[in-house]
Amino acid sequence: MRLFVKICGITSVDDAHAALDCGADALGLNFYAPSPRCLPVARAIEIANAIGTRALKVGVFVNATQAAIAAIDAAVGLDLIQLHGDEPAGLCARWPGRVIKAFRLQTTKNVDCLAEYAGVRMLLLDAAVGGAYGGTGVCADWHLACAAKRHGVPVLLAGGLTPENVADAVRAVAPFGVDTASGVECEPGRKDARKMHAFVAAARAAGDALV
Repeated sequence: MRLFVKICGITSVDDAHAALDCGADALGLNFYAPSPRCLPVARAIEIANAIGTRALKVGVFVNATQAAIAAIDAAVGLDLIQLHGDEPAGLCARWPGRVIKAFRLQTTKNVDCLAEYAGVRMLLLDAAVGGAYGGTGVCADWHLACAAKRHGVPVLLAGGLTPENVADAVRAVAPFGVDTASGVECEPGRKDARKMHAFVAAARAAGDALV
């Protein structure tokens, strides 16, 4: 199976087109206000219309209410909902088969807690950085990411992935897919087309070698 690649933190139509041209499977649209990649809903709709059906449209939320998520989901026409905060399994169950649940890996005990989220579409595994909910550029613990695979949910590896280290990450973890935001930017919220192309190419080459 071809490695799944998600480019997160898309903030413009131009960056969306560049990511699609690189072969990304999914593009992340961020709705977390403190993030430099946060989008107004109107711009997200514009980007979603530009993406069409060429890639999955993923809405990224952090500790948002069910009502707020549902409203944006309906307005933008999201394919998947990424819950990147401290959301309980019960909230994930509100959108069966559509949730990517993010976790910041810290300890083996932290990994054990993933069992209650067995019903989600994917587990996104990120680095644990105090006071941050992602987009830090810090690598996740790849050993713990391997351990998380035992829960049987497809693993989307994130956390500090770049064109330079993504192949090593894929070889070390053999995830279902990889996710990057800051690793392919020229500045927060602005993507670098050359970095995106190099990232997708390196990730897919490493993934193909595992088959």
